Amino acid sequence: MSHADTAAHFHHHLATYKNQESLAYTLVGLLHMLYSTRDVKVTLFGESLNGLSTVDILTKIQHTASRNEGTALEVAALTDIVQQAVDTPSITTAVIDVGQLLKHDVSLATALANANASSTTVSNSEPADVVLYGFGRIGRILTRLLLEEAVSSKGLQLRAIVVRPGKAGDIAKRASLLERDSVHGMFSGSVTIDETNNGIIVNGRFIQIIYANDPSTIDYTSYGINDAIVIDNTGIWKDEEGLGKHLQSKGVKKVLLTAPAQGNIKNVVFGVNSDTIGDDEIVSAASCTTNAITPSLKVLNDEYGIENGHVETIHAFTNDQNLIDNYHKADRRGRSAVLNMVITSTGAAKAVGKALPELQGKLTGNAIRVPTPNVSLAILNLTLKQAPASAQALNRFFKDVSDTDKWQSQIAYSDSIEAVSTDFVGTKQVGIVDSEATIVTDNHATVYIWYDNEVGYSTQVLRVAAQMADIHYTHISA
Repeated sequence: MSHADTAAHFHHHLATYKNQESLAYTLVGLLHMLYSTRDVKVTLFGESLNGLSTVDILTKIQHTASRNEGTALEVAALTDIVQQAVDTPSITTAVIDVGQLLKHDVSLATALANANASSTTVSNSEPADVVLYGFGRIGRILTRLLLEEAVSSKGLQLRAIVVRPGKAGDIAKRASLLERDSVHGMFSGSVTIDETNNGIIVNGRFIQIIYANDPSTIDYTSYGINDAIVIDNTGIWKDEEGLGKHLQSKGVKKVLLTAPAQGNIKNVVFGVNSDTIGDDEIVSAASCTTNAITPSLKVLNDEYGIENGHVETIHAFTNDQNLIDNYHKADRRGRSAVLNMVITSTGAAKAVGKALPELQGKLTGNAIRVPTPNVSLAILNLTLKQAPASAQALNRFFKDVSDTDKWQSQIAYSDSIEAVSTDFVGTKQVGIVDSEATIVTDNHATVYIWYDNEVGYSTQVLRVAAQMADIHYTHISA
């Protein structure tokens, strides 16, 4: 290529990008207008576009090639659909998936008519107070997810965080841990301290810090909090007696546990058995591993049937383990988490049976904690009733499933031969099938599923919380 051709090539691509960038700026304004005035969220194959920068939006659009037969969607086409939504006043309290509409060439008007005809619930996004009981890894990720989008007076509203009484400077320390994270990086927003009122201000929203040792002793109504959903992420209480203490507090309506529950409390994996929640006052969002594998196990069982299997979890170490060898009440967990692979137990396989009764008693499970701080890998070793034709056929099945509107937020698909665990930090899809590792021999299949055991799980927790709060959006998609 000559110097003149190279220069022309450079200027052509620069002009193209400038045009896309200009459209993206327009798109950002339209997205904010829909969200702030009509509570309409826009997603791209299930991933929210609200609150993103123009660069982030362009990047996400470029990555749509893997979902659209190798061709990325056009920024202009997305902008056109969003503009149509702005021009349609009847669209309120809704989620519009522009990726699915464009991929399947379905007009916004047709999708809206279909959504209205098939909807069985009334759209509702009235504000629901949320209290986080505990502020560890999951508590801080939940806070980030709740507050990273543009300010809205609708939907889940984080009002308070409850922690054990601390020493002087406690609030400043906790605010710093929210703002600065060694795994997930700096929080994309502002975090300031309000010492006078014992709280923190995150992106303009005041969050009350409450100190308590006993859930039953707090009067939330004294802070203006009513009918709250308490998300207990301490893991201290796991049965009705313990979690029921929250319901004894003034201002609490329901309780959501971020760990597998004991007794008769439902273990819910959103998208799989979330239709069973009903009016339950106490619900469990199961575990990160259960959420990561249950959607894939469900679609596999529906398509091929599962005779039996074993789940091995290669799991990032957790705060429960020791940095160096020291006493621990559990076997092996006292040994250094950063120096060892540690075999331990997991209840994920049994918990799958609670969320998916047809697999009750068919799965065994174990876990190996490894010296990485986040992102885990579940290996499904399964005997299927119907044998897939090949590993390629099974991968094609997973690819097709991951592209559907129903499963795109729960199941993702990776075909990279270079993918490693850190590539999936921050991934909001609950489980990512690594197609390059799939093995099929007769009716035996081995499937590898990556998952961000913090962010992916937390997105599921918030979906369950929204359902418990009776928050429903009209879903406009292909």
